Amino acid sequence: MMNEIMKSFFGIALELTILFTGIAFVISLISGFIPYQKMEHLMNKSHPLLGAFIAVGLAFVTPFCSCSTIPMVVNLLRNNVRFAIVMIFLFASPVLDITISTLMVALLGWEVTIVYILITASLSITIGFLLSALGFESQLKHVVVENFAGQHREGRLHLKAAIQETWNLIKSVYPFLIIGAAIGSILHGAIPSEWISAYMGGNQWWLVPTAAIIGIPLYIRLSAMIPVSQIMIVKGMALGPIMALLISSAGASLPEITLLHSIFKKKLVIAFIASVISMATMAGFLFYLI
Repeated sequence: MMNEIMKSFFGIALELTILFTGIAFVISLISGFIPYQKMEHLMNKSHPLLGAFIAVGLAFVTPFCSCSTIPMVVNLLRNNVRFAIVMIFLFASPVLDITISTLMVALLGWEVTIVYILITASLSITIGFLLSALGFESQLKHVVVENFAGQHREGRLHLKAAIQETWNLIKSVYPFLIIGAAIGSILHGAIPSEWISAYMGGNQWWLVPTAAIIGIPLYIRLSAMIPVSQIMIVKGMALGPIMALLISSAGASLPEITLLHSIFKKKLVIAFIASVISMATMAGFLFYLI
């Protein structure tokens, strides 16, 4: 069994290393042509619906985890970007990432990835506008961000900067990829497919909300969850609970919730947690349909 686990680990780790490093470098190289400041301006001045799509686009090109999203959120609030648009970015940024999406295509397939992007983007937009309509903007605290590194190099290719950014991203994210590969390999070799199919492969409704709730304290990054998800699907686990766990663990975490207390009042923090759980649960049920 150990030989099978090690063989699986090295195969998954090698595939993820090549994909992640290559994709991260290309994205870093072309990021100088992404007009971040113009996107922020359009989010605030354009029609709300167009602003929402721009917020999702910004979330897609900024490879932030749930915690590192917070400084960008505060920067948007300081620039008086609409509350609904900021909340859309807050929900979308940790769960939408072009690098992770490409890994998802490689490991889970185009169909799953496209449905995942459409569902998470749509739910992020819906929840953002709903929180605004319910008046949660009044639950913001006055926060000033000092020394926020929000400046972006625009209009040129910069090889040295791209290499440095890729290296920084690898240092922060790559360990989670390896952890995910290790967990996936252990699951592949140690847990019988029959057990997963019997207890976690059915259409029991309670699996999805349970996975959504469990995901938040786990703080599993998407980069670690995707290889684990691939193994669990192969073993027979239903797609709905996997996606619910993936979205909730990426969309919120205990460290992020602690950080949010510094910019949100208690009611908005509670609403945020409930929104992430609802988003993960609804997405999980929708994945039962595909």
